[in-house]
Amino acid sequence: MRRLAWTALLIGAFCPLRPAAAANGTLALHDCRLEHPLKVVSVAARCGVLQVAENPALPAGRTIGLHVAVVPALNRRSHAAPLFLLAGGPGQAASDLYVSYAGAFARVNRNRDIVLLDQRGTGESEPLFCDYPEDWRETRDELPAIRQSTLACLARYGERVRYYTSSVAALDLERVREALGYGQIDLYGASYGTRMAELYLRHHAAAVQAVVLDGVTYPEQAIGPDTPLDGERALDLILARCRGTPDCAAAYPDLRSEFGALRAKFGPGTASMTLPDPSTGEPLELEFNRGVLAAALRLLSYSATQASLLPTLIHEAASGRLAPLAAQTVMMARQIRGQLASGMQNSVVCSEDVPFFVGVDRQQLDATYQGTEQLDALAEVCKLWPKGPVDADLHAPLHSDVPSLLLSGEADPVTPPANAQRLAQGLSHHRLLVLPGEGHGQLATGCMPRLVAAFLDARDPQGLDAACLEEHRSAPFFVGTTGPAP
Repeated sequence: MRRLAWTALLIGAFCPLRPAAAANGTLALHDCRLEHPLKVVSVAARCGVLQVAENPALPAGRTIGLHVAVVPALNRRSHAAPLFLLAGGPGQAASDLYVSYAGAFARVNRNRDIVLLDQRGTGESEPLFCDYPEDWRETRDELPAIRQSTLACLARYGERVRYYTSSVAALDLERVREALGYGQIDLYGASYGTRMAELYLRHHAAAVQAVVLDGVTYPEQAIGPDTPLDGERALDLILARCRGTPDCAAAYPDLRSEFGALRAKFGPGTASMTLPDPSTGEPLELEFNRGVLAAALRLLSYSATQASLLPTLIHEAASGRLAPLAAQTVMMARQIRGQLASGMQNSVVCSEDVPFFVGVDRQQLDATYQGTEQLDALAEVCKLWPKGPVDADLHAPLHSDVPSLLLSGEADPVTPPANAQRLAQGLSHHRLLVLPGEGHGQLATGCMPRLVAAFLDARDPQGLDAACLEEHRSAPFFVGTTGPAP
């Protein structure tokens, strides 16, 4: 099931607060540790829970707890504004995002508190998880299975799922800022988190000092219909990069035709197979079909590191050896599944995106490797899922003078550079950095951690010296099952 594909002013006087100022707010914090989902990293922090109304219109009604973690600045004498992290998905928790990329935030954390609010419906903030079929377990009767899973999820959570939209979450973010006693703050938004950053910037601009948007969406966008086209574009760029790389081109001179044959075979065709489970090593039965192929291409396109495997995996699959491609699909789909709260994702997409799908050219989408299956799945879910509060200006153009740094990967399969260029039309004090050959999310790429820290310190996007990016090279392609060329 392919639902996971979808997986403002002049700066005022700066009112700096010491990192310890969080203790002066109304949210009590205690020592805690944040742990990576795979148990490979843990980070010391200060944690607390802020109780808020689930339905903002009924402050005396049911409350939920928002999990907040503050990673204190190493320099306790610093007066720099804290950085709030806004995670992607939708459905990822900010705490999970941070522990996965803590090293990339190390420079920022020298002088800044890093604040992690698990957005309502994610992480430890009243998470909304649904049990949907996995991407690689698609059946011929996919839509009935999706409908059944959606009904089961709604039976568990009820109508209250409507209060987990971006507009309500933006109110939460402001309450957390106030409860921690911060004045102005900085924002880092990744993927869907860029929508949250833009929404907060629109309604609470006076509180924002600077913003970093990584994998950019733009407000007018209804996310979904463009995804198959963006994925096709990214795959074309990856294959073209292989063709333009001597080692890859020599190893796979017929890669385009091999991919075309593989795609033609697994349009109507299927292949039953058994492979070692990537997690347990136990035999795993799987039907390789168009859905599995599409999931593999999509997930492997997300980063240049993953994309470095694609030529070899396509060649192997076209030669009849499907197991390596299938195993990668299972492994990556499981990793994403474990980190995304699909119920929260439904609340966002069904209220903020699907109702705005207009003029969709299904014939054009059918020509892509993803096709229209994702849109059909979303439509099926959203027939049942309650619609929640959405700001009337959610999809209005955004105009802002706040210093903004926009980060894009040239071959991003879900938020291409064109998105950032569209948003930039309304930003009068911005800089867009596009990394050649890269995919989705640039924070941890090359010298980018240093550039982000420098931008937040100076708040001068045009003056940022990004020359170090000229030395960056994407991950080399594998030219066989053992790795890249020596």
